[in-house]
Amino acid sequence: MKRRIFKHQVILVVTAIILTFLSMSWFMYNNLSEQMQEAVKDECQVMAYAVNTYGEEYVEKAGTRTESRVTLIASDGSILYDSVEEESSMENHSSRPEFETAVRNGSAQISRYSNTLQTQTFYYAIRLDDGNVLRLASTTESVFAFITSGIAGVILLILAILLVTMLFANRMTRQLVEPINHLDLEHPMDNVAYDELEPLLKRIDQQQNKIREQVNQMKQNQEEYMTITEYMKDGLIVTNQSDVLSINRSAQELFDVTAKECVNHNIITVSRNQELKEALDEALTGKSNERLLEVQGRTYQLLANPVRVNNRISGAVILVLDVTEKQKAENMRKEFSANVSHELKTPLMSISGYAEIIENNMVKPEDIPKFAGRIHSEASRLSSLVEDIIKLSRLDESDKSIMMEDVELYQLCKDVEGQLMLRAKERNVQLNVEGQMAVVHGARQILYEMVYNLCDNAIKYNKADGKVKISVGYNKERHPVIRVEDTGIGIPKEEQERIFERFYRVDKSHSRATGGTGLGLSIVKHGAILHDAKIEVDSTPEVGTSISVIFGENSMQSRV
Repeated sequence: MKRRIFKHQVILVVTAIILTFLSMSWFMYNNLSEQMQEAVKDECQVMAYAVNTYGEEYVEKAGTRTESRVTLIASDGSILYDSVEEESSMENHSSRPEFETAVRNGSAQISRYSNTLQTQTFYYAIRLDDGNVLRLASTTESVFAFITSGIAGVILLILAILLVTMLFANRMTRQLVEPINHLDLEHPMDNVAYDELEPLLKRIDQQQNKIREQVNQMKQNQEEYMTITEYMKDGLIVTNQSDVLSINRSAQELFDVTAKECVNHNIITVSRNQELKEALDEALTGKSNERLLEVQGRTYQLLANPVRVNNRISGAVILVLDVTEKQKAENMRKEFSANVSHELKTPLMSISGYAEIIENNMVKPEDIPKFAGRIHSEASRLSSLVEDIIKLSRLDESDKSIMMEDVELYQLCKDVEGQLMLRAKERNVQLNVEGQMAVVHGARQILYEMVYNLCDNAIKYNKADGKVKISVGYNKERHPVIRVEDTGIGIPKEEQERIFERFYRVDKSHSRATGGTGLGLSIVKHGAILHDAKIEVDSTPEVGTSISVIFGENSMQSRV
């Protein structure tokens, strides 16, 4: 802008100087020409009067004293006298227009231009009383020659004026542009330097406000997006055709990377896992797909979907779901179904076999009570198994209809003691309850089943003359605790984490001999989950086992 203003000012000044010079030269030339013609005319008239008065001798005297060319022409056109050339060398002037006009009209004035000499000559002629013609001539430069003669001075003048103009133009343009260069575009209406800029600044102000609103909206949307995605439990990765655009905290933790390492980089910076790469590549072709991914011993489900903008695939969204527990639950369900089928099949086959033998009269009459007892035993075992399965199913469903109430644990344990006392005596095991009153808010029947199964296992897997002690009280944090200790066969260290699995038995032969279903400790585990309790196991083979149920905060207060 400064260059354009400066350039235009220089052109304007130079053009003004040249036009001024040309117009002044023209006017000066015309003025000088008119003055010269008037001077020649006046001089010729005065000289003609003198010649008419004093005779032709006056012409020669006057010719030597004037700058004009004096010529005396006879009436026949011959030259009588000329102040510049010899009369004999000059041609006859009878055909000259000024001579003819002067003879005819008494006087004449004519201008002639010489292309060769670039001059213009003015002639004025008067017919004398004796019939001769007196002519005076004065020569001056042509307009072009007159202008050319002053061109050097004009160039110097132009250079001088240009120098001054450059200084002033530079200063003026700087002063003109400086307020524009220092415009506060954040608040354009606060410093309107020129009225001509006001419409532009108003438009800029409107655009600034609009852009500011859009930026604020984008920031708000981004903050909402970050808030939603950052605290998602599942991983989320958004990519364009080649690079990662965003990756949330869960995905960063899963793949052990940071956002700085991944954003604006290829997907391989997140993980070099082939399943992840293939899922992204397939999504970028326009196909949604899902795959399973194993990372750090856990199972994740990849859901990759293409992102379309104006019917063109511009990127992909990958959702990473932790399905480890779901897979475990599915495997557990399959295992449970297989175990249930197997556990139910065994007593049913026994019952069916014994009944078939009796039906076909293959049993002696005196052995029928024995076979009937076996059928009864297997049927009881089958009934216990079905009851335990039903209990587990109810606990798995977290049945909301279960009635919760304040339960006093010491009395509950005394009730279990009374129920199992006979069985303990049959196995020669000493069973007793000690401790203090402790209250929890829970389901009485389920709490009873939990204590019953713990005590029943302690009796079943005990030694002859063994002991089972049920302790009720509080721990250091004042949480209610039920502890069942025995002096039985114990549980190996490597087996302790699995004893709460369904149908899992440490000693399968002993379990079947004692009539166990393999679901007792599973019921204890699910009951503990329902009552916000945790289970601790301390066992040493051939020494004994201690299982503690420690109730949490949620089970200590009554629920309204």
